[in-house]
Amino acid sequence: MIVKEHLEQALNSDKKLRVKFGIDPTAPDLHLGHTVPLRKLRQFQDAGHKAVLIIGDFTAMIGDPTGRSAERKPLTAEEVKANLKKYLKQAGKIIDIKKTEVSYNGKWFIKKGLSVVMEVARTGTLNQILQRAEFKKRIEDGGSVSISEAIYPLMQGYDSVEVKADIEIGGTDQKFNLLMGRQVQKHFGQKEQDVLMLPLLEGMDGVKKMSKSYDNYIGLDEKPNEMFGKIMRVPDNLIDKYYTLLTDEERKSADPREAKLELGRIIVEMYHGVKTGEKAKEEFIKVFSKKEAPSEITTKTISDLQIISALVESGLAQSKSEARRLIEQKGVKVNGQTATDQFAVIESGAEIKVGHRFVKVIKK
Repeated sequence: MIVKEHLEQALNSDKKLRVKFGIDPTAPDLHLGHTVPLRKLRQFQDAGHKAVLIIGDFTAMIGDPTGRSAERKPLTAEEVKANLKKYLKQAGKIIDIKKTEVSYNGKWFIKKGLSVVMEVARTGTLNQILQRAEFKKRIEDGGSVSISEAIYPLMQGYDSVEVKADIEIGGTDQKFNLLMGRQVQKHFGQKEQDVLMLPLLEGMDGVKKMSKSYDNYIGLDEKPNEMFGKIMRVPDNLIDKYYTLLTDEERKSADPREAKLELGRIIVEMYHGVKTGEKAKEEFIKVFSKKEAPSEITTKTISDLQIISALVESGLAQSKSEARRLIEQKGVKVNGQTATDQFAVIESGAEIKVGHRFVKVIKK
């Protein structure tokens, strides 16, 4: 049960609240979707409360089943360690890391071992877990649910026990996990945390939540021009939501293109510094309105100049089938000319354009 009035009382008290947000390093980069709860965590910090950031280095090796129609591919400890490298630096663009209590849940799960996992498993029932919407649908569709997936919400809940969380922040899709946290805390004799759920941010496709898995994300560490270009691809119906969830600014223009140009400027400056947003805006107008070549073009060294291979090696297409589809749809330009021949061999030094992306290819 979520009791709004209880959270209001806690916020109106003089108590310094411990506000938890957890994130599993399942990919090497944070994206704008992650900034929604991180911005809320920063608001709590600015109000004088204690921000508690949980890095799920242990739970990432299991994988959160939220919203998944199939079990996640397990990550190795080495993959998790590699993904962790830039997490705090990127999170530090939003929250004050020096004032944040950062904990890695491998600290308690590895140290305490199987005994704590078994105790945590006793805090919930199989009946409860299998009532979860994702699990019910998966089983109805003939799929299966692993035991590790089933106890993941309880392990996330145990993180709240270890850090004595008063509040946990998460997306609306995390409701089941967040409520399990209350149940686990109660089992271990703690006061149950309040739950604060935030809207999910759809990605550039305008349909699914922003995720690297869906390739619809805008990464915090992307170059300013790339970040700006992706923001301009956001569907018009999401402009107001992006302003509300990602910035402290209000939309000023009713014209979608002008609103997105300003949105791009604001967001790029938030994560890359003053003036970078205006430069990225000018570059976008130069390339896509005035049809001029960009000021800087990424150079890629490739082994095969056959156009299909060149598109894949340069990163402009994820597969040969996608490369063929792009050419068939007349979505590829080489040195300003639309490519039509899938078997063509391009010259070394050619500039290839796909959508908003330009790459100059050089033969090894």
